[in-house]
Amino acid sequence: MTRQATVLAVDDESTNLQLLRQILQDQYRLLFAKDGARAIELAVNEKPDLILLDVMMPEMTGYDVCRVLKANPATTNIPVIFVTALTDSTDEVDGFEAGAVDFISKPVSPAVVKARVKLHLSMVRMEELRASRLAIVQRLGLAAEYKDNETGLHVIRMSHYARLLGAAAGFDEQEADDLFISAPMHDIGKIGIPDSILQKPGRLTPEEYTVMQTHPSIGAHIIGQHEGGMLAMAHDVALSHHEKWNGNGYPNRLAGEDIPLAGRIVAVADVFDALTSVRPYKAAWKLEDACAWMKDQRGQHFEPRLVDLFLDQLPEVTRIMDKWAER
Repeated sequence: MTRQATVLAVDDESTNLQLLRQILQDQYRLLFAKDGARAIELAVNEKPDLILLDVMMPEMTGYDVCRVLKANPATTNIPVIFVTALTDSTDEVDGFEAGAVDFISKPVSPAVVKARVKLHLSMVRMEELRASRLAIVQRLGLAAEYKDNETGLHVIRMSHYARLLGAAAGFDEQEADDLFISAPMHDIGKIGIPDSILQKPGRLTPEEYTVMQTHPSIGAHIIGQHEGGMLAMAHDVALSHHEKWNGNGYPNRLAGEDIPLAGRIVAVADVFDALTSVRPYKAAWKLEDACAWMKDQRGQHFEPRLVDLFLDQLPEVTRIMDKWAER
């Protein structure tokens, strides 16, 4: 059964709250507050999906209440719509700066109230779905890491590196986010590689290495073919992240710009994190040594432009390294 969304209505006038009750009670679970302090208390304890907030109230204005809510991590993501008789454009500017997502003018129109509430709740659900999708994709990536000698933090770090580099390379915000979400699936094909090969402590034999080279194709098959969007990018990443700029990679020995850009970006992010992380077979390289090796591989393993762009982002790269370091 679908959960009924909760709306908190805040107004110091009982007649205004009663009107909002009549408009919304058939569709939503409603909470009511007549002052800012009670509104904040209900928001923290009840976690409503949306807040309808009067501006002109005694003691705390709606702007004050909104600022408090946005400063609290527990309530910062709850959308706030101001319901107000104020009509000056500066009032709207003040409201948006306080953190509101919309305004409804008094006297309210039932149709407008219903439409605005429905719109912003649908946006909340879209964001929840996006967050759930990201979590599922990250877990899929983690599933492959459980079979390997790497850790879950590897996929988190390299995903952040990939988004950072994608943005520097010209991806728009949506494309960079798609890359961030799809990058964790780069090694999903390792699920199909025998543990005796994946977890072997020493060097692989030529025969074992041939088997290992099939994991990009396995991963692309698992993800499947898609017309566009994040999953299409994930397919390209899984299939091409071991290709090399000079054509000596695998599985298809693609070279240069024949390699999808997302795959070229993930190759940089993946290898850099492997170099700077501890593995059972190696110590973590020093940052300067890893950067020197990446420079040496310009035009060989990696697209030269992407190496330069990545190294230009070193302050943010090191921040990601520190935030998601192995503990």
